[in-house]
Amino acid sequence: MLTLVVAATLTALAGGTAGVVQPAAGPVGTTSSGPVVFAHRGASAYAPENTLTAVDRADRLGIDWVENDVQRTRDGELVIVHDDSLARTTDVEQVFPGRAPWKVKDFTAAEIRRLDAGSWFGADYAGTRVPTLKQYLKRVDKNRQKLLMEVKNPALYPGIEKDVLKVLRKEGWLDRDHVRSRLVVQSFDAASVQAVHRQRSDLTTGFLGTPAVADLPKYAAYTDQINPQHGTITKEYVAAVHRLKGAHGKRLKVNAWTVDDAVNAKKVKDFGVDGIISNKPDVVRDATRR
Repeated sequence: MLTLVVAATLTALAGGTAGVVQPAAGPVGTTSSGPVVFAHRGASAYAPENTLTAVDRADRLGIDWVENDVQRTRDGELVIVHDDSLARTTDVEQVFPGRAPWKVKDFTAAEIRRLDAGSWFGADYAGTRVPTLKQYLKRVDKNRQKLLMEVKNPALYPGIEKDVLKVLRKEGWLDRDHVRSRLVVQSFDAASVQAVHRQRSDLTTGFLGTPAVADLPKYAAYTDQINPQHGTITKEYVAAVHRLKGAHGKRLKVNAWTVDDAVNAKKVKDFGVDGIISNKPDVVRDATRR
């Protein structure tokens, strides 16, 4: 099992200022033998993505961190699904043939509970359901795993950050243990990351993307991680991120996505990234710890 994680040592300090920090001897937040590995949408190369089955598969592989995507139903339930449409990963077209384009936001939670979210992946997974955020948090907690949670398509769901924080609080995920070492909230939407930081400044947050080096100080004011697509970065870019302090006064981290092969895993490890997000987390773990 992984023993150190990206952002695990961020304390619950609010109102930190961004600035320059002197380089450390090695990438802060890495283990002694390699970057932290995150199971992308669960172990999604081996089980239907964003399902409880994928969470459990990651656990059986010995992966501490899972990543997921949160969206909101028409009646306000938070559910775990990546696309803004249900068509790719469920049988919604068969169950509700007249409801194209089958957007998550146009369906109630009860309607989504009827959908099969596993058969598309393989017959063995028939009957797998789209989990709610509440169900997902309970499973991650049961497994003693940790969560990198993406607020997906926030522009489609005004106020979703407040809704997410409400569920996290009710499920016990805003206590000291979770906030300090078991939870990161990220988004491609800078305004969404800012909203989370503004409402809960103690939370660790991440921005998904590769901002220009000149713009990094602006992001550092409200986030703790810059999480770019692996093909967009260089060793020099990672070093530029690491030279800055994030919102909690600690060095900004870098988690690269989505890496599924040994060659690219070793490449970004050599860049000095703190974490790697992967559909095949076992492959990346083994490649970066040899």
